[in-house]
Order: sequence, then structure tokens, then C-alpha cells
Amino acid sequence: FYRLAAIDGRVRRDGPCLENLGWYDPREQDSAKGLNINEERVKYWLSVGAKPSETVEDFLAKRNLCGLKAWEARRSQRRKDVEARIAAAAAAPAKEEKK
Repeated sequence: FYRLAAIDGRVRRDGPCLENLGWYDPREQDSAKGLNINEERVKYWLSVGAKPSETVEDFLAKRNLCGLKAWEARRSQRRKDVEARIAAAAAAPAKEEKK
């Protein structure tokens, strides 16, 4: 069970939250019942510059609360980064064998 919260980025990880924005229960079978988001407050925090984590950004994009084009661009970039790391890892042993 996870809380979705607005947190000041300048405080420690487990520091106080500015506002609770909802919750997520990954064990809930029905995805509609497993996620509760205060959409009005999320829109406010995004408008004043809050940056959601990748996971929360996925939740927000599914509910059309953040720019879908920007979300798709970031998701595409993350996919390219992962593919590049996989390719680099696959090429690394081949370089060691040449020595």
C-alpha cells in the first residue's frame, strides 16, 4: 500500500509531506479500486512545478492528468536508454575476450 504525496525535494526522503494526494494498492485486483487520486490537487501541484516520479507519472497519464505527449516522449526515451544499456552489456564481454 503506497501513499501519493506532494513532498518538498529539499527535505530528507522520509521527511514530512506537504499534502497527501491519494493512495495506490498494488494487490487490489480491480485497478479502479486500487488507485485513488485527488485529481484537483494533483493538477494544482503540477501547475506550480511539481515533478512526479516515473510510476506516478504513469498513473497520471492513464487518467489524462499530465501531458500525454510529454509522457510518451519520456517513456520512449527511457525505453531507448534501457535498450542502449542492454546493447552495451552484450558488447562488453566481447571486448574482454579480445584482450
